[in-house]
Amino acid sequence: TNKSVESYKGLHLYHGDISNCSMRVRMALIEKDLPWTSHHIDLKKKENITDDYFGINPNGLVPTLVDNGIVHIESNDIINYLDETYPQPSLRPQNGENKMLEWLKLAASLHVPAIKPYVYATMIQKKVKKTAEEQKKYDELQKNKELKEFHSKHAGDKSFGNASIAKSVEILEGCFNKLEKTLEGREWIMGDKFTLADISWIPLHFVLVGCGYPFEKYSNISRWSENCGSRPSFKEGVLKWCPDFSKV
Repeated sequence: TNKSVESYKGLHLYHGDISNCSMRVRMALIEKDLPWTSHHIDLKKKENITDDYFGINPNGLVPTLVDNGIVHIESNDIINYLDETYPQPSLRPQNGENKMLEWLKLAASLHVPAIKPYVYATMIQKKVKKTAEEQKKYDELQKNKELKEFHSKHAGDKSFGNASIAKSVEILEGCFNKLEKTLEGREWIMGDKFTLADISWIPLHFVLVGCGYPFEKYSNISRWSENCGSRPSFKEGVLKWCPDFSKV
């Protein structure tokens, strides 16, 4: 409903420094050497809870990509769109594209049931606590039932606790066990080529490390994360914006 973005030329990204979903898109843009205009949204200042921003992204989430006036939401869909629309250099495997897309789908499925509760419970719920006025505004704007339910769990005096952490860990362990097994004898998730699958998963690892998630038993994931950390896209797309998630 915010028609102002329809006049944008080129690539414009609404993103948050501490948002793991935003990290994905920044990395993809950098890997593909695409020029983009930054529209930073400070999540700690609730800059996303406005009529203007909900008029661009109906979920009020970051990131939002605007490509020549066309709006794209959901980070894994965005990085896939970028690679399809701007195919060189390719971030797809030579074989196994469907498997790669399954990794993107799995990462997306973790966001609300596992990643957000763990991150909020261990790190940021006090830092992003809404005032009564902000909560009222959010409830008026937010139409997504899943997101509305999630944020109601830490509204006012409520907070995520040990039960939320335990449930998140149960989900995350299953996924990271799968990732650990997949990375056995491989440099990257899809084999010998860095792909969208790696871009989708490395921000999750980075944010969870900052929240104290125990990755010590995952030697393959640790090796893979070091490989990802050496890439310019990680340094520019993640560390430049969020040098240390444990200090946000």
